[in-house]
Amino acid sequence: MGFRPDGRLVVAVAAPPEDGRANDAVAALLAESLGVRARDIGIVRGERSREKLIEVTGLEEPELRRRLERALSEAGEEHGD
Repeated sequence: MGFRPDGRLVVAVAAPPEDGRANDAVAALLAESLGVRARDIGIVRGERSREKLIEVTGLEEPELRRRLERALSEAGEEHGD
């Protein structure tokens, strides 16, 4: 997980894009990283695409970005980056 230069978040999951498993994996990863419930993560656009527009219920953008930055920082520490 990380940010592109244009500010978009990139998330990679190992789940296959069959029967919505990849979408569920994205929601679960983001929910865990953001400290919200998986049901608070919604795919607004791109359910069948590699690029998705995600909506997070209950978090304003500044808090969302703060939590993402923290999760990325912690992930980097775990991997020795």
